[in-house]
Amino acid sequence: MLTHGIAETKETHMETNTVYQFTVKGRKGEDVSLSDYKGKVLLIVNTATRCGFTPQYEGLEWMYAQHKDKGFEILDFPCNQFGQQAPGTDDEIHTFCVVHYNTAFPRFAKVDVNDDNAAPLFKFLTANTKFEGFSHDDKIAPLLEKMLSDADPDYAKKPSIKWNFTKFLIGRDGRIIRRFEPTAPLSAIETEVEKALK
Repeated sequence: MLTHGIAETKETHMETNTVYQFTVKGRKGEDVSLSDYKGKVLLIVNTATRCGFTPQYEGLEWMYAQHKDKGFEILDFPCNQFGQQAPGTDDEIHTFCVVHYNTAFPRFAKVDVNDDNAAPLFKFLTANTKFEGFSHDDKIAPLLEKMLSDADPDYAKKPSIKWNFTKFLIGRDGRIIRRFEPTAPLSAIETEVEKALK
């Protein structure tokens, strides 16, 4: 009996270092435990439908189609905190993504990802990663840097999410592998996804 208790405590402790400890809201308002995704490689993304990065949905869906049968899932969390670029209801956002980008990966209820009202999942993700810097291969990078530094000269030192389409790669054990900023090339992300799937 005592041994069982110790094993249970150890497992519970391990869960606190993983995304499996979190329950999120599905787009219909239902509770979804991320432990449902145990054993899969996850890419958690905060998205928006009216952003310069919105066309990334096309590449994300391509990546999903290539790897979903190997145990890969993309978890899409719309967020309206950055330039209010994710207006509309959860159903309207879902319809937009399906109609314009034919997305098939799971989409959840709209969330905040920064500040006091941030979803606990995103508080965990940002507390355990740091801002990786914007890739200057993307023409939007200088615009983002200027806007963010004008608002907060120390923005780059803080782990908060900077913009839409920040991505977190999660391993099959539920632990964070890496954070990718919105300007990271999807080809580079796919390389890391492939490594995690092996």
